Amino acid sequence: MTDKYDALKLAAQNSIDNAYSPYSKIKIGAAVLASSGKIYTGANIENASYGATICAERTAIVKAMSENEKYIEAIAITGDINDYAFPCGICRQVMSEFMSKDSIVFVSGKDREWKTFKLKELLPNSFDFYDDIKGR
Repeated sequence: MTDKYDALKLAAQNSIDNAYSPYSKIKIGAAVLASSGKIYTGANIENASYGATICAERTAIVKAMSENEKYIEAIAITGDINDYAFPCGICRQVMSEFMSKDSIVFVSGKDREWKTFKLKELLPNSFDFYDDIKGR
């Protein structure tokens, strides 16, 4: 039996197949573990107008929040790239809106060697009101 983080990582890996990336040719998958225990997945969806592209991380977070989740406990991000699939700056800021500074962030590449961080390590000194607003 796998623990909840193993299931989260597997969900991220499986979501890579749903990526739409005709421009970059890079497929990224993400999965978030909501406070309810439910896992929501996302994939990067590109657009010819690059500003309209949405990253896998934000796709998964928006899906969770649109289903009335209150808090993201952890996120796993992976892709079909040789390096680690670190979240971009916009995704890090969105993560800080719905995750505590101590929430867990897992990243990997196609070798599936996972690194683990706390959100505050990836986005120090952020515009972060989550802990104040949510009382965490």
